[in-house]
Amino acid sequence: MMQRLKLISREFAGFESSFAVQADRFERLSGWRVEREFEEIHRLYDRMIAGEEAFSGKYDLFLCVTDWLPEAIRRGLLLPLSEYLQSDPPEGWPEAWSPSMRGLQTGEDGQIYGIAYHDGPEMFIYRSDLFADPLEQSAFLERYGYPLGVPETWSQFVDVARFFTRPEEGLYGALTASYPDGHNNVYDFLIQLWSRGGELVTADWRSAFDDRIGHEALQFLVDLIHVHQVVPKEALKMDSVRSGDHFAQGGIAMMWNWAGFAAVAELPGVSRIAGKVRTGLIPRGDGPSGRHTSLNIYWVLGIAAGSRNPEAAYRFIKETASASMDKATSLCGGNGTRLSTWRDEEVRKRFPYYEQIEEVHKHVRSPLPIPEYPAINEALSQMTDDALNLRVDVPEAIGRTARQVNDILKKAGYR
Repeated sequence: MMQRLKLISREFAGFESSFAVQADRFERLSGWRVEREFEEIHRLYDRMIAGEEAFSGKYDLFLCVTDWLPEAIRRGLLLPLSEYLQSDPPEGWPEAWSPSMRGLQTGEDGQIYGIAYHDGPEMFIYRSDLFADPLEQSAFLERYGYPLGVPETWSQFVDVARFFTRPEEGLYGALTASYPDGHNNVYDFLIQLWSRGGELVTADWRSAFDDRIGHEALQFLVDLIHVHQVVPKEALKMDSVRSGDHFAQGGIAMMWNWAGFAAVAELPGVSRIAGKVRTGLIPRGDGPSGRHTSLNIYWVLGIAAGSRNPEAAYRFIKETASASMDKATSLCGGNGTRLSTWRDEEVRKRFPYYEQIEEVHKHVRSPLPIPEYPAINEALSQMTDDALNLRVDVPEAIGRTARQVNDILKKAGYR
């Protein structure tokens, strides 16, 4: 009987395709079959982290997002890989990865608990055919008094979004992923906050976003949908995957989202705008504190603590981290994490955004690397969802959530 490993991952067509390729290769190399299960992101957290299924013995391999890692490491839900990495490292380890792809999976004990499998980062993604159209350029210049181009600031972003919003033509200027799954709706708020010079917490561990910048950041997201009406209201029910798929159908001029969805928009048979997609830096706030910012979270492949086959599970991680298999992740619609993949000419030709990934990584920030962050994240998700759906106004939503964050940090002993 063939020996088997069991892997669980977030549901995403890119992951399903890339793991299929990598599992087939591993089976041919080792004789081990890798069975794969894909779960909605909220359910994945509830099951593997909150419900501690990582201990159950049902799974050997767990694709875990870096937001969850401090909690997973503290609970002992993942096995440390440091001894494996020292005795039998993957090809090129560790220099073959950017430092930004190695830090978040290192615990306070100095042990490494996973290898980066799928990278963001978030990037500005747009329809290059619309931006390059001479008629559109002429009309934009006449209306706004400056040339049509990739917006540098959020006020320019609103101008461009208004210009391209033509519901009667099936076109909207922008798209957000605003479904309350604790993923992109929170990250959208953090990007708006950081790009304006704001902070989530202070140096002495107090909430810092109940201020002018924090209110402006959240109000901007509300206004895109309800005031400027440049984002379709359907976005309130779209997570990052659905919004990326929607963008690929051609009815959106621009968005900021994970770089992998620029890849989705280039896939023949999936996208209606293949060859018409480009990327750039996410706009910055208009004031003197404004800065281009992106979000650095990524998915790491680790060994579930209850695995009955940890050595074989590590061998799969090692093989999947090779240059050829990391490139396969990208070619299947995910986002490889090795520098060799980012610089690969075939990958860049097919997905031009890889030419900018290293530059974007110079401007990345990550959510708080503490075990209590998932609880904070849940509060931020509720805040953003309440504001976006007009249940409460922005000051009330932020004030309530700032108090919740303070309570979480105080209870955890950070002050």
